[in-house]
Amino acid sequence: MTQDAHTVKISKDLEDLIPTYLANRKKELDSLRQALEAADFEQIRQIGHRMRGVGVSYGFDDVTSLGKLIEEAAKASDKAALAKHVGTYGEYLSNLRVTYE
Repeated sequence: MTQDAHTVKISKDLEDLIPTYLANRKKELDSLRQALEAADFEQIRQIGHRMRGVGVSYGFDDVTSLGKLIEEAAKASDKAALAKHVGTYGEYLSNLRVTYE
C-alpha cells in the first residue's frame, strides 16, 4: 500500500452505515496501538479476527487482509510485524476515500 489515497467503492445501500463503520475502525486502531504498547497479543488477535469479519461485509477488503495479518502476527507474538501492520492500517485509514455506486 502506498501513501496515495485508497479509494473504496461501496454500494449506495450502505452509505448511511459507513460513517459509523469508519469511526469504529479509528477506535479499533487506537485499541490496537494501546494493546501493542502493552504487548497484549490476545487482545490484538481478537481485534484482528474481528477486522477480518467486518471488512469484506462492508466492502473494505484491505481491512480484512490487514486483520488477517494482524491476527497471525499476534498468534506468533511478533511485535515487529504487528507494529508494521498496525502502522499500515493507520496509513490506510488516514488515506481512505470512499465513493458510492
